[in-house]
Amino acid sequence: MIQSRKKETTHDSIEEKNKAIIRKFIDAYNSRELDIFEELVASDYIDHTHQTRGRDDFKYLFTLAFNGFPDWYENIEEIIVEGDHVWVRVIATGTHTGEWNLFGTPLPPTGNKVKMEMVFIWRIENGKLIEGREVDDSLEFLQQLGVVEYTEKGKKLFPELPIARDQS
Repeated sequence: MIQSRKKETTHDSIEEKNKAIIRKFIDAYNSRELDIFEELVASDYIDHTHQTRGRDDFKYLFTLAFNGFPDWYENIEEIIVEGDHVWVRVIATGTHTGEWNLFGTPLPPTGNKVKMEMVFIWRIENGKLIEGREVDDSLEFLQQLGVVEYTEKGKKLFPELPIARDQS
C-alpha cells in the first residue's frame, strides 16, 4: 500500500504560524498577559469594529473589558485560516463585577454573568496582527447585563428565547 504524503508548502507553514500566533494571543490575554501586544500586534493596528487605530488603543479596549469583567475568558471553538486571514470563533464568559465603559457611559457592576459567541477576523503580516474585526450579538450581551429588555410585543413574538422568559 502506497501512502501519499502531503508536501508542506510555504503557504501551509504560514497558515500554521498564523494560527499559532492567534492561539498565543488569545491564551495571553486570557491570562491577562497584556505585554504580548508588543510582540504580536503591529504598532499601527487597525480595529475596524471599534474604529481605533494603534496598538495602544487596541490594548486599552482589553483593559476596559477586564476592569468590568475580571473573570472574562474566551474559549477557542474553531479557527479557520486562509492565507494572511484568521477567523476565530470563541465562546466568551464573564461576570460584570467592575465598572464598564458602555459606549462612553460608565456602567456600574450588575453582578450578571454573560456568555456570548464571538467571531474575530484578523489579518496577520510579518507575524503581527495588523487589522481586525469582531462580530457578535451585542443586543444579547446587553440583555444579559440587564441594560436592554424585550418589549411586551417582543416577549410575545419570541417566548422561546431564554432572555424573553427571564424578563417575564
